Amino acid sequence: MNEAVRPEPIRSPALDEFAAHGVRHGFFTRAGGVSEGIYRGLNAGVGSDDAGDKVAENRARVAAWMGVAPDRLVTLYQIHSADALVVREAFGSPRPKADAMVTDRPGIALGVLAADCGPILYADAQAGVIGAAHAGWKGALTGVLEATIEAMEQLGAERSRIVATLGPSISAANYEVGPEFVERFVAADASNADYFTPSSNVDHAMFDLNRYTVDRLKRAGIQADMLGRCTYSDEDDFYSYRRTTHRQEPDYGRQISAIVLEDI
Repeated sequence: MNEAVRPEPIRSPALDEFAAHGVRHGFFTRAGGVSEGIYRGLNAGVGSDDAGDKVAENRARVAAWMGVAPDRLVTLYQIHSADALVVREAFGSPRPKADAMVTDRPGIALGVLAADCGPILYADAQAGVIGAAHAGWKGALTGVLEATIEAMEQLGAERSRIVATLGPSISAANYEVGPEFVERFVAADASNADYFTPSSNVDHAMFDLNRYTVDRLKRAGIQADMLGRCTYSDEDDFYSYRRTTHRQEPDYGRQISAIVLEDI
C-alpha cells in the first residue's frame, strides 16, 4: 500500500485505552481512498453505485489498517433493524441482514457503514468481546443499541465493563424532522421530548440523535461517549445521505467504522 494514501481514522480516546489489550478500532473518514466524483475518497459502501473495483480497493485499505485480510473485514446488509448477530467466522456474500454484530474471535474486524446514521463501537477488553452497531433513528428507537449489549453478554461481557463510542453522525443543528416524527418518539417515551428543539419551519423540530443515542447507552448500564463530529456539515471528511438529498445528487458514499480483537 502507498503510505501517502493510507487511511488514518479518527479514534476514540476511551476505546484507545484498550489498545494494550489487543482492541483496535477506527472511525474512518473519506481520506485515503480511490473513489472519484460524488464518491470521492474512501467509499466503503458496496450498496452504492460506485465502481466495484474502487470500493473493493477502499475496503482493502481499511482492512490493512485494521490488520486483517480483506475477507476478514465483515459488514452487514443493514436494514435499520434492532437485530444483533453473534459472529463466529468471517462471512462474504450474501451478507446477513441485521444492524449490529458482536464477536469474541480474534482477527475478525466488525464494520458498520453510515452516512448520517450513528456508528457505535463497543468493547469489553477484559472479557475479550467487541461489538459494532449501525443506529439511525429507527434502530436507536427500537432497541439496536441494547440488543448489541445483550449479544455481548451472551459471550461473557459485563455491562459495567463495556465501553462504547458513537462515531460521526448528523448533528442536531442539521437534523430537521416533521411533527409525525416527534409524535412517534414522544409516544414511545414522554421524556423523549427533551431531544427536540423548535425549528425555524412551522411544526418542525431539530432532533438530537447523538445525545439520544448516548443517553440510551448509558441508561443500559454501560460507559458511553461520542466523537461529536457532524457528517452533514463536514463534507471534506464525511459522506451524508441528507446532504446528498438536499442537493438532489443521484447517490452517496458510505464511511466505515470498524473494531477488531487483534490476533496476538
